[in-house]
Amino acid sequence: MPELLAPPPIRYHSESMRNVLVRGLPDAVHEALHERAARNGQSLQQFLVLELTRLAERPTRDEVLDRIERRRGGFRLTGREVVEDIHAERAERDARW
Repeated sequence: MPELLAPPPIRYHSESMRNVLVRGLPDAVHEALHERAARNGQSLQQFLVLELTRLAERPTRDEVLDRIERRRGGFRLTGREVVEDIHAERAERDARW
């Protein structure tokens, strides 16, 4: 009767998984992370695995810009060009009002 068996438990660690060692972590940072994990009902390891996974999945600014450029044939503006465009748009908007 295999259909009556429970699924295997989720494992957060196995011999094939990578490990990370963080040296020089300030006590205050460790304490804050430990408290956040406890508030979520997690061990510090579980909390950090989820947070590091979330961090790794979030694209960097450059990755987002590259994706936009590939998708829409976009281009990059300098900071000065962005500021000038914003000022021009605001002036145009204010002229309409």
